[in-house]
Amino acid sequence: MHKDCIILAGGLGTRLQSVVADRPKCMALINGKPFLYYICQHLMRFHFCKIIFSVGYMKEMIIDYITSNRKEFKFAFDFAEESEPLGTGGAIVNALPYSDTEDFFVINGDTFFDVNFDELLQYQQTQMADCTLALKPMKVADRYGLVKLNEQSQIIGFEEKKEASSGLINGGVYCIYRNSFMNIPLEKKFSFEKDYLEKHINERDLFGFVQNKYFIDIGIPDDYNKAKQELPQLFDN
Repeated sequence: MHKDCIILAGGLGTRLQSVVADRPKCMALINGKPFLYYICQHLMRFHFCKIIFSVGYMKEMIIDYITSNRKEFKFAFDFAEESEPLGTGGAIVNALPYSDTEDFFVINGDTFFDVNFDELLQYQQTQMADCTLALKPMKVADRYGLVKLNEQSQIIGFEEKKEASSGLINGGVYCIYRNSFMNIPLEKKFSFEKDYLEKHINERDLFGFVQNKYFIDIGIPDDYNKAKQELPQLFDN
């Protein structure tokens, strides 16, 4: 089945700049290779047809890396370039003209989540969801807000970050139904999480797809160092 994915790779990465100051977050080195390499390797396991890289901050480094290593990545690709920061939602809208699939995936360029994309797409279509979020169970979720589900796995609420919390977090992997996403008036700059998911939770069928798989967000130095130890092991075989 034809699958496209947008990788949001345009962020400034301010919290990581104390250890990675010369490149965008997705290009932070893990065992001599950019973090983005591992994301793309994972996507190739599920035979994506096209990857759209949403780029902004230091975008030349990302464009040069992907184009220079095109033989290593067995998918078509495009670059959706931002002339100014658009927020996660604006970045998705800006990248959509490069994809024509009815359901499309969006992932964050600073997060690795070992999600089964084929199962996620099947779940999205079975539920006829407007958007399905891949959710990760976390025992220590202080850094993240929590996602609340009902018995049918429909999302009924989002909780703000709080200390000593545990539960399901948003893993930053989305499967989105294009028509329902685009039939809402959207600003040029907006947050997908705040201004689409949370704002329209009662108007859209949002579902959670729980995956208790490896997850790492390199947004802070401690987790970046953790990723350097753990992530290459997932690709040893």
